[in-house]
Amino acid sequence: MTRTTPERPVDIEAVIPDLSEHRGVATRLHPRPGTTTPERSSVGGPFLWPSDEPWPQCREPHKRRFGERLSEVRLTRKLLAAGPTEEEYELLRTFRRGRHAPWLTDTDPIPLLPVVQLRTQDVPGLSLPDDADVLQVFWCPFNAHGADRHVGVHLFWRKASEVTEVMAEQPEPEVVGRAEYVPEPCILHPEQVVEHQWGDLLPYSIRARLDDWEDWEDEDAVSYQFDLSIPPGWKVGGFAPWPVTGPEEVTCACGRRMDLLLTIDSREWDRGTRSWVPLEDRHVADTDANTPTRVVVGRGGRLMIFVCSQDWSHPHRLVLQ
Repeated sequence: MTRTTPERPVDIEAVIPDLSEHRGVATRLHPRPGTTTPERSSVGGPFLWPSDEPWPQCREPHKRRFGERLSEVRLTRKLLAAGPTEEEYELLRTFRRGRHAPWLTDTDPIPLLPVVQLRTQDVPGLSLPDDADVLQVFWCPFNAHGADRHVGVHLFWRKASEVTEVMAEQPEPEVVGRAEYVPEPCILHPEQVVEHQWGDLLPYSIRARLDDWEDWEDEDAVSYQFDLSIPPGWKVGGFAPWPVTGPEEVTCACGRRMDLLLTIDSREWDRGTRSWVPLEDRHVADTDANTPTRVVVGRGGRLMIFVCSQDWSHPHRLVLQ
């Protein structure tokens, strides 16, 4: 099923024409639970990974023995979705966080977890280097990487035509740091949408006119930031939102500007962004349908992946908002 973002409740460019200079296009991915295959764009794998290429591993030193068993995370979701029997409830009560992989040292390599695979034929606006047409994003599901203690994100890109035989048994880590770092298998329904720059990054003259236009006393009134600027949910490209820290300069180590590649969001919508709920999901807007991937980053925010605007081989950067 396609997903259709409703028209914005206000044509803000008709109100403030200068906003047309701060318009952008992003691709909402609209992940929804479904049967995934290596040949399709998806969240949660399996990936189009060659059988003769080593599966990527995390080799960064950090504790990897303690957490939740990946098998128990998946079984818990399956049983709760179906409605557990009393016997199954008893089984679920035995699942605990713990030292489930005592044989692992802090430097033993562990398999990375597939997060999202994107094919350029499926995702409008996705452009990859080296004539690649598949982007594959993995992470090590522990808050233990880099100065900011994020999950360890790894990017790969390739040509689909060069994968002649797909790896059938794709490795997985025994333990994950958080169940919320295990993506539920989802198929994607990409949709290009128009968005506008984050309010704090607009010129002062436009911000002043927006302040005059906004109805600050009516909590149900249309809001530029929530209804007219940047959509919620997983998306490719577009503008970055800055609700937590305020705007930051995201610059590559080479000194060049970095572009927003991918936004991984904990929710497809919330109370403040209900105007972005796709038409096809309006009947389930008040259910947990807004958390289809089961991924939660940070305290329920967004993880944004930025790449160098000139050279993707330079280290990417992660920003949590």
